[in-house]
Amino acid sequence: MIRLGSNSPTRAKILKDNGIEFIQNGGNFDEDSIKTTNPKSFCYEATKGKFEELYKKYGVEDMPLLVADSVVTCNGELLRKAKDLDDARRMLELQSGNKTSVITCMIYKSKKMEYIDISITTYKFVPFDKTHMDEYISSGECMGKAGAIMVEGFCKPYIKSVKGYESTAMGLCVEKLKMILK
Repeated sequence: MIRLGSNSPTRAKILKDNGIEFIQNGGNFDEDSIKTTNPKSFCYEATKGKFEELYKKYGVEDMPLLVADSVVTCNGELLRKAKDLDDARRMLELQSGNKTSVITCMIYKSKKMEYIDISITTYKFVPFDKTHMDEYISSGECMGKAGAIMVEGFCKPYIKSVKGYESTAMGLCVEKLKMILK
């Protein structure tokens, strides 16, 4: 049993789908306190901040702690969660027909070990269909998602090529997590 230090339903689903027992306890770390615009650095600092907050609260005596965070980058721009639907549209238009990378950092700590990983999955998207994009934005599904994308949903039919694990793009590199849990 592990403690998932995240409020993400997608991360919880990844663990559940892979038979990893967990309880979910997210935190309240303020990502706006991070000043860097370097995507990899931002992702690490956000994960570390969340980890430190939850480690102080729960420790690892009862069970290991797992914390993760993801960011999206396209054309060198850090794309976080959309502030509103217009921001989501701007981010999606930037990624349409372009190369987009999802960076996910995870920190796992038990009594016996600490593991930190930064994984990147890069997609090349064909141009998004405007009507489909409008429907996706109107649905609100794009909100709360780094870069406003869902590679397992809206973006799936537009993937031209992929390099990396889909789970990384969904917010938790479960392939690497499973290796350390053995």
